[in-house]
Amino acid sequence: MYKKLYQAIKKYDNIVIARHIGVDPDALASQLALKEAIQLTFPTKKVLAIGNNSIKFRYLGKLDKPENIKHELLIVLDTPDKRRVDATDLDDYLYSIKIDHHPFVEKFCDLEYIADKCSSTCEIIMDFIKHTKLRANKSIAEKLFLGLAADSNRFLFNSCTPKTFSLVAEYLQKYKFDIAQLYQKLYMRPISEVRLQGYISENMQITEHGVGYIKITNDLVNKYNVDSASSGNMINNFNFIEEVYVWVSITEDIKNDIIRINIRSRGPEINFIAEKYNGGGHKYASGARVKTFEEAQLLIDDLDQASKDYLKKTKER
Repeated sequence: MYKKLYQAIKKYDNIVIARHIGVDPDALASQLALKEAIQLTFPTKKVLAIGNNSIKFRYLGKLDKPENIKHELLIVLDTPDKRRVDATDLDDYLYSIKIDHHPFVEKFCDLEYIADKCSSTCEIIMDFIKHTKLRANKSIAEKLFLGLAADSNRFLFNSCTPKTFSLVAEYLQKYKFDIAQLYQKLYMRPISEVRLQGYISENMQITEHGVGYIKITNDLVNKYNVDSASSGNMINNFNFIEEVYVWVSITEDIKNDIIRINIRSRGPEINFIAEKYNGGGHKYASGARVKTFEEAQLLIDDLDQASKDYLKKTKER
């Protein structure tokens, strides 16, 4: 499959790389790293990485402004379904590729490579570069490490395999990047977010069956002087609360007229519930978007039922 992906990239001179809405480090890092790798290997090709930027992840680099480019090859990363692609005119390209590590949802590209056992899309790109003639350098290696470390929560998830560690070790040995320095970029936070985390710890609600959740209104976003994505970005900080099996942040985003929802689990499967509420993701790490807090409450109720079913099955074993 890597050979087919490489041949498609080699064939087209105008390439656009997209990813999912609601950018995260894995999506952005894989996007920018692949762009750099293609340009390093094929200097004459025109390659754009597109989508809405995020100030929080500016240490990874900048995306390209939309401009006129021949719609030849579109590469979509880290996105299982068409409706969540942060791009327009997906059907106008001569050829399209999807590279993803989420469970399959739908086919919407001509050539699709899905490795749902991988820790991250960055891990796939690492492996892709290793097994083809695509070139890399220290900048590319750093981006790929950051995306992988972020999506695996510093290698804490079961999606990290011996292959994951082997790839990281190989890139570290070859490109000699500074892990401590990169982690500082990934986890450095303003005091406003630290204070918001304190508010969340003090005010989280826990359902009967262990669903912990917090509702962050626009007033709270303004009070703590944070971004509407801030509470979602710290979702993994609450993964290890003894009484909580599923953790949810629910944040009002006035600018985009939505309620952002981030979900994590250490037992109940949650992605099928996220899909019901205009979202999706992995079995134990998903996101959703709704219009009202009332809809968000319905999602919480569904998660509580899923947790109840999980606890019952666990007790029966």
